[in-house]
Amino acid sequence: MSKDVYDRGLEIRKSVIGKEFVDKAFATADDFNRPLQDLITEYCWGAVWGRPGISKQTRSMLNLAMLSALNRPQELKTHVKGALTNGVTKDEIREVLMQVAIYCGVPAAVDSFRIAREAFTEIDAAQK
Repeated sequence: MSKDVYDRGLEIRKSVIGKEFVDKAFATADDFNRPLQDLITEYCWGAVWGRPGISKQTRSMLNLAMLSALNRPQELKTHVKGALTNGVTKDEIREVLMQVAIYCGVPAAVDSFRIAREAFTEIDAAQK
């Protein structure tokens, strides 16, 4: 494991999905799943999210489309919140999910719109 890539990944991960979320993921990790947390931090967030070439906003929008297509609701909700943190607007999220409807199917989009609204509601409630 590269400490530099891991540290960059940890910084990016916290900046996108929140320090509290990441800290909880590590605090609840055990010997069984800790290697997965390390892998995610180094490779997903450090090696890929840390690459130049496309913005965090673009990466977020790509993730929303892929997670919708893969039917991963919990990850989708996390990344909707991260997308907003990265400056993606609700209108842009809506447009990504409209693309999902056409290329991945209406049921995937219906679920994704519902999950996005839940994420928006949770964020709004936390800000009050």
